Amino acid sequence: MEDSSQTKSVRGSTAFLSKCLSWRTSVRKLVRDGLRALLCALPLVTADASADELVPFEVSYTWIWHGLTVAQSTLRLQKSDGDWIYQSHSEPRGIGRLMSERPVQKSTLRVTDAGVQPLTYHADDGTPATKRDADITFDWNAHRVTGTYEDKKVDTPLVPGIQDDLSVQVAMMVELLRGRTPERFSLLDGNSVREYRYVRDGEETLQTPLGSIQTLIYRSQKEGSPRVTRFWCAPARGFIPVRVEQQRKDEVEWTMQIESLQRPLDSVLPP
Repeated sequence: MEDSSQTKSVRGSTAFLSKCLSWRTSVRKLVRDGLRALLCALPLVTADASADELVPFEVSYTWIWHGLTVAQSTLRLQKSDGDWIYQSHSEPRGIGRLMSERPVQKSTLRVTDAGVQPLTYHADDGTPATKRDADITFDWNAHRVTGTYEDKKVDTPLVPGIQDDLSVQVAMMVELLRGRTPERFSLLDGNSVREYRYVRDGEETLQTPLGSIQTLIYRSQKEGSPRVTRFWCAPARGFIPVRVEQQRKDEVEWTMQIESLQRPLDSVLPP
């Protein structure tokens, strides 16, 4: 019985990793369930000013699944010829080393008056298989989304406000920086689009490896889903989430905790 329980535990953890090592769960649940209702006290700024306030950064998180450390994800936002590149990569930790996946994602996007517009999205789980990979183009002139998503051809109308698994994180930060309160985000899921709603859920000061940080908490939940995802966003750090947690009923399924953050303005920003 003990061996059987261990086997089930290992299978459960590997299934978790193969699904979400790449922040697809956090952002997707951060946006999907996962990755926000937001701060309205900030002054509204123009698109150009907002792009200036959106500064490059690199942030790393530790994934904890049912109390076990399983992975570390690093995300980097960079400017590129007026657009932005947001990319992530994940490495297994602890029991997660049983998995062969080394997921990477990359989203190119631009910031406009209407918000963030993804241009391309690429995902690769680091294995020869392609069933979890994606290669998507968002054509805002032709109003089409095309490419492949988890081995399925994608050719669908471009819905205003649509985001990919990575761009939605930047969309959240941009809206917060502009002082707007987005009540929902639309996320591409193959040839369909899923909508996720967000509400403000309080505030809390967290003790982190970066020190004591004041955060605003936002809750996301897809209609009809028993899962709730919460995000602890730090206004003084560009609203970057310092903690993300998914809960199903009364059980916390997984947690992402910030480990490091590099931003050009961090030397002058208060916690």
